[in-house]
Amino acid sequence: MKLKETCILALLLLFLWPAGLLRAQSKEGSSFDQSKFVPDIALILDLSGVTRDMANEKYYSLAIPGFSYPFLHEMGSSGSNAHRGWNFNYGELSLYSVVDPYFDLFAVIDLAPDGAGLEEAYFSTRKLPYGFKVKAGRFLASFGRVNEQHEHFWDFANRPLIATALFGEDGLNEIGAQATWVPPTSFYLTFGAEVLNGVNEQSFGTSGFSDPGGTVSVNPVQGPNLYIGFVRSSFDIEEASILFGISNAVGTTRTDHGFSSPGSTGQAVNANTDIIDGDLTVKYSLDAIRYLSFQSEYMYRVLNGTEYTRDSSITISSPSLDKHNSGFYAQVAAKVDQLWRMGIRYDLLMQNDVSLGGADQHMPSNLPRYSAMIEYSPTEFSRFRLQFDRDLSRYAQASGGWSRQPYTQVILQANLTIGAHGAHAF
Repeated sequence: MKLKETCILALLLLFLWPAGLLRAQSKEGSSFDQSKFVPDIALILDLSGVTRDMANEKYYSLAIPGFSYPFLHEMGSSGSNAHRGWNFNYGELSLYSVVDPYFDLFAVIDLAPDGAGLEEAYFSTRKLPYGFKVKAGRFLASFGRVNEQHEHFWDFANRPLIATALFGEDGLNEIGAQATWVPPTSFYLTFGAEVLNGVNEQSFGTSGFSDPGGTVSVNPVQGPNLYIGFVRSSFDIEEASILFGISNAVGTTRTDHGFSSPGSTGQAVNANTDIIDGDLTVKYSLDAIRYLSFQSEYMYRVLNGTEYTRDSSITISSPSLDKHNSGFYAQVAAKVDQLWRMGIRYDLLMQNDVSLGGADQHMPSNLPRYSAMIEYSPTEFSRFRLQFDRDLSRYAQASGGWSRQPYTQVILQANLTIGAHGAHAF
């Protein structure tokens, strides 16, 4: 009897001991535990309803003359809040994970009703010595303040005018590499440099062009085309946190609008572009919940090169092209309690000097937009914003020049988030 009981007890221990080990390993975390390989995943949905004192078709045809090329580059029907009525602005699926002790990986997939695209996908280093860090892939360039921010982080429903005028509705989003250095100072200071492909058609571009007759031939840009350098610093004065920076972007501008196509008129540009940016952000904390923030950014672009034009008689001209464009925005936002925020913003496109072959093209300047918003956030995962815009910056083509087309719009925006989404940088 004792032998039988001893055998039964031995068998029980034999079966229960591995199970106990497995439970202990699961608590400690096995190196083969698949949960360790699941990244942080978040989904952001942005919708809006827009009312505007202008029909959609007319709104799509408006432009800011002089800032883009050709000089009247129509807005089109794409972009956030583009339609009078309901808008599915974007769905954003973000993924982030630590790859190993040396790298992080981050990606953002842009979701639209008719498809999906890769907005960002890059890796960054974790353990480089002496305050250095490297990232590479596709990412929003660290140029100025607003460009590297995702739309759901903005204080307003649309991109500042000067950023749209110089980089388009999608901003400066490029493939390349970035290196930053944070020196061992008593205050925050960082230096950075980026080497990018520079395909942004609003200010840069890499495509070559040639007319069908072989009179003009310009090769495409090989290799990186855009170089950015920046420095940023931050410090606190009592309850105020101050962040400021300077950025500089230089690259080649290549555009081809029908110039290489046979049997039609066309225009093309071969030029060099230099853009500088200065930004300032001040956030004053009133208490643990309430704050008052000020944000402003100034951009100045110089473009020098040659314009190539082919007219209906197949005659090609190549006058010099010189452009000087500048603008800024300034905004104030206040969080008045746990649920409510409000703010105002002033946009101004100032300098708009364009000359062809030394002749002034008489582009309109000092183009403003006025915005005000009020925002309700039941939780940190949902936000509803009501925004008013009065825009005096847009023009339509008219006989002998351009005709200003001011409009007023009201935007009701809803932004909701699910999943694990990391905190944004200050």
